Amino acid sequence: MRGSISVYPPRGQYQFVVRRIKLAGVGELMLKFLELKARLQAEGLFDESRKRKLPFLPHRIGIVTSEAGAVIHDMQRVFSRRFPGVELKLYPALVQGSEAPRTLIEGLNYFNRNQWADVVVIARGGGSFEDLFCFNDEALVRAVASSDLPVVSAVGHETDTSIADFAADARASTPSNAAEMA
Repeated sequence: MRGSISVYPPRGQYQFVVRRIKLAGVGELMLKFLELKARLQAEGLFDESRKRKLPFLPHRIGIVTSEAGAVIHDMQRVFSRRFPGVELKLYPALVQGSEAPRTLIEGLNYFNRNQWADVVVIARGGGSFEDLFCFNDEALVRAVASSDLPVVSAVGHETDTSIADFAADARASTPSNAAEMA
């Protein structure tokens, strides 16, 4: 925002005259989010009719997430407690920043190429809207939508929503919830 401040001396009142307003920070990101979401929704990428059911008892689950974060350990704990016989394979990916969409797509492509997994979970723990914004990348959203394997999106926590969530076959409220769903 740009402008100028002036004072009306008889009353001691200040006045701010706005000369220019520009969206900044989350406002600009939110605008990009809403525009891309509307465009992809109009293309039918989020239609319920294109979504697949998750396999009832998958034998092998592919997980695309960071190998360093708490997410993979939380998910492994849930799987070992609830379904100890399931095989898990991690494709380590970046989950924040400008390079993250590329590595997340590589992970999805890896599991689709080798058809090892019965279902793929793409996951990241909570964070700010800016931290999670890589999951709103158009190429990543299209990769999720076009996956040959069912995809569970588990990005953020509870109220966090990414465009990848809309394109996935199922959305989990947390990564641990994704492990329970899968």
